[in-house]
Amino acid sequence: MGKYIFGADVGGTSVKMGLFDMAGMVVDKWEIPTRTENAGEHILPDIADSINQKIAENRYIKEDIAGIGMAVPGPVDAAGVVNKAVNLGWGVTPVKETMEKLCGIPTVAGNDANVAALGEMWKGGGQGYDSLVLVTLGTGIGGGIIVDGRLVTGADGAGGEIGHMHVMDDEPEACNCGCKGCLEQYGSATGIVRLAKRNLERTDKPSTLRDGEITAKAVFDAVRSGDAVAKDIAGEFGEILGKGFAMIASVLNPAAFVVGGGVSKAGDILFEYIRPSFEKYVFPGAKGAKFVLATLGNDAGIYGSAKLVLDMM
Repeated sequence: MGKYIFGADVGGTSVKMGLFDMAGMVVDKWEIPTRTENAGEHILPDIADSINQKIAENRYIKEDIAGIGMAVPGPVDAAGVVNKAVNLGWGVTPVKETMEKLCGIPTVAGNDANVAALGEMWKGGGQGYDSLVLVTLGTGIGGGIIVDGRLVTGADGAGGEIGHMHVMDDEPEACNCGCKGCLEQYGSATGIVRLAKRNLERTDKPSTLRDGEITAKAVFDAVRSGDAVAKDIAGEFGEILGKGFAMIASVLNPAAFVVGGGVSKAGDILFEYIRPSFEKYVFPGAKGAKFVLATLGNDAGIYGSAKLVLDMM
């Protein structure tokens, strides 16, 4: 049994990396650039080189390392194969097999949002809940599902894609996935901006949002200052997102929703707008779900990657 674990969270710009002891304490963390050219062929060798270098620096032997956990932005099957990761330029990529050949260390891989959920359950805002849904409200909406302490990844590794639940029938614009009316078109940072622009176009009410760049942060700052238009936008956001959460809860009955991503920086005020809609639409037996903020931020992926290794032991 090893003494340490490496966790790697692969993003489109950088790879966040961490070295953990077996209790989940961070020994070291660092980043390397993600080289996506030539269909991302350098990404896994670069990660392996960084890990091997860190082992040499610390004068470890390979037997000191219990495993490598990997979080990647795409569906990952049980064999550790990524079927497609557009942000990395990958098609079908055998992450587990490749890393084990490059490092000689057991490796396990998972979808980044799912892995982040595992991290939040283990060491973040989801501590104390063994059934939860992580919802990341960023440029899009990501999701990670944990039931009885275990990730729910689905048959092809695509479980948890809650941002692409259909919630609106008359949406004229297409989502990045190609469909129309997806949850992330309204509840993400870009979705809030879309709602704001539409709301400002259909009303002549005065609003501070007319004076500068419209962002999700600007909307919720305006809500706090009492801006009536901003409150209308937040109400629409909360109505749609709360309905989406209700659909999820009615199927999964989680103990908690852990909300992270850039939009979550608005804080608990989000829940003031989401909770009423959630309670209106959710199946009564699932109404007890708690709403909590994620706490690990950008480190959720490396923590979850380390937990993947512990769970495979």
